[in-house]
Amino acid sequence: MPIPTLRQIKRPLLQFVADGREFQLRDIEPPLADHFALTDEERREVLPSGTSRRFYNRCGWAQSYLKRTGLLESRRRGYHRITDRGLEALSQNSVEATDSPFNSEEHIIIDERDGRTPEESIEQNYQHIQERLAADLLEQIVNNSPRFFEELVIDLLVQMGYGGSREDAAEAVGRSGDGGIDGIINEDRLGLDVVYVQAKRWEANVGRPEIHRFTGALLERNARKGIFITTSSFSREARESASNSDNPKIVLIDGSQLSEYMIDHNVGVSIVRSYEIKRVDSDYFDED
Repeated sequence: MPIPTLRQIKRPLLQFVADGREFQLRDIEPPLADHFALTDEERREVLPSGTSRRFYNRCGWAQSYLKRTGLLESRRRGYHRITDRGLEALSQNSVEATDSPFNSEEHIIIDERDGRTPEESIEQNYQHIQERLAADLLEQIVNNSPRFFEELVIDLLVQMGYGGSREDAAEAVGRSGDGGIDGIINEDRLGLDVVYVQAKRWEANVGRPEIHRFTGALLERNARKGIFITTSSFSREARESASNSDNPKIVLIDGSQLSEYMIDHNVGVSIVRSYEIKRVDSDYFDED
């Protein structure tokens, strides 16, 4: 079954602790996962950020909601137990009626209809923003000139740590334009090794013939490394051809990866606002 929602977790969680014993979240997660018959893969599934397992995260929020509405209580750090109100809610089948939102005084309204925790909602919306930004970046690139694309490639490679200075990189990329090579750039700032670059501002897929020509151009120069960058994508045959080439080693960067690298290295984008999500530092409050 799919990973249960917050609403689906709350009642089973209360039922597991109805005997009044104290529990920690890490103790209650495995039996809850068994209750919902989660697969090993579902138990290991993480949030897009990779900071937490999805089911554990939902159990934690469910526990937090139940405590906030008085169905659970904590008499010592990290441990919880059911309250008389929680037992009453179970007996009267009224768990859902009492634990929907935080109270209005805190001005925090929790909408659980989609089954996501607030943290998941933030991450999913963040992913949507990133996807929209990536699409906008590619549209801007395609609408500009080939020369602009060469400059963009220079900026990106320098930001990623290649090419030495911006001036050195600009002198290398885009100067040859023959034999399937658009330029040569230092792999490191000391110039101990070089990487040959091919940049294609295309809308059509890059196929196997283009990879073969690039490979041939590298072999003619006894080059060991090459980067093929395109605004479009690579065909399956092109990727197979590149993966089978160990000498020279060829790295393919398609439009999707290109926009991702641009976002990660702040090329062509600017920060509008940023948010920090913080949690309690348990070590700070540990008096042992």
